[in-house]
Amino acid sequence: MKKGFRARRDFKGLAARRKQAAGLFAAGRLRQAEIARRLGVSRTSVNRWYAAWRKGGKPALRGAGRAGRRPRLEKSDLQVLDQSLRAGAQAWGFSTELWTLPRVARVIKEITGVEYHPGHVWRILRGLNWTRQRPVRRAKERDEKAIQRWVAEDWPRVKKTLAGSGPGSSSKTRAESPIVPRSGRPGRRRVARPS
Repeated sequence: MKKGFRARRDFKGLAARRKQAAGLFAAGRLRQAEIARRLGVSRTSVNRWYAAWRKGGKPALRGAGRAGRRPRLEKSDLQVLDQSLRAGAQAWGFSTELWTLPRVARVIKEITGVEYHPGHVWRILRGLNWTRQRPVRRAKERDEKAIQRWVAEDWPRVKKTLAGSGPGSSSKTRAESPIVPRSGRPGRRRVARPS
């Protein structure tokens, strides 16, 4: 499972457990603690279900339906928004083609009448499979023809090649160190002592 995402609740499984609990309540043989153990739920939930079952019977244990708040934008609104955003920011009267969150929030309000905080607009865009993209920064004075000419003519001349260089060195301060065979154990020199 991806980090940061909660698992969705199994509403059908919850409804089946409540239905099973209603049957066990009607049988009257088990205590609430035993029902909670059998169904794998908390005693508090069974206590709540029992109170509802006593007031309204089996129909009182039906699920409440959808959990959480209903979305403020319908699927049709999201499709219209997606098409509108694909038309480009300049089509909506903005000076550049860059979509920012405040701009998208303004478009959502104009299309649907629903006002969103710019910080929450990103969730809607993610739902529409939009990704965050930043424009490439380039100088206004950039001359593409001059760049292409330089790459074709000057770059090959100034570029270093591996063929022209000799054996390299791992030292950054010495250009090249001669390879001299060592004798004896590494790190120890035999020094001739006067006798």
